[in-house]
Amino acid sequence: MSDQEIKLSPTRPYLARAIYEWICDNNLTPYLLVDATQPYTDVPTQFVQDGQIVLNIVPHAVHQLHMSNEAITFSARFGGVSKDIYVPINAVLGLYAKENGQGLFFDPDEYANAQTDENPIESKQQQNQENEAPKKKPSLRILD
Repeated sequence: MSDQEIKLSPTRPYLARAIYEWICDNNLTPYLLVDATQPYTDVPTQFVQDGQIVLNIVPHAVHQLHMSNEAITFSARFGGVSKDIYVPINAVLGLYAKENGQGLFFDPDEYANAQTDENPIESKQQQNQENEAPKKKPSLRILD
């Protein structure tokens, strides 16, 4: 089999998790550079500049940070107001340390041919509903 026949998953989510861990282990501040123009990206639009936003994702500044192969999600306060953040992995442009700029910046074209037609949040909810068994109505029986 040649490399063209094998479909490999993108490296971006794996590298993002590794760099995040490295930055935190070195007591630095992880900054997430996001392309806010990508579909399904949910970030505070008032802080977007030139289609991009930089988010501080240091552990004590975010709540329930989850970095999956599909997205980075967490909640944080912006101007004192809590907001849930959803960043699809294809919208992650880089992850770097505030203090020294070290980290990784990703090729924006890595996901150019990837499908993003459906909303991943709705798709996951629909899949969960399909997997649930239909609930039966409770009933009582009198035993003699």
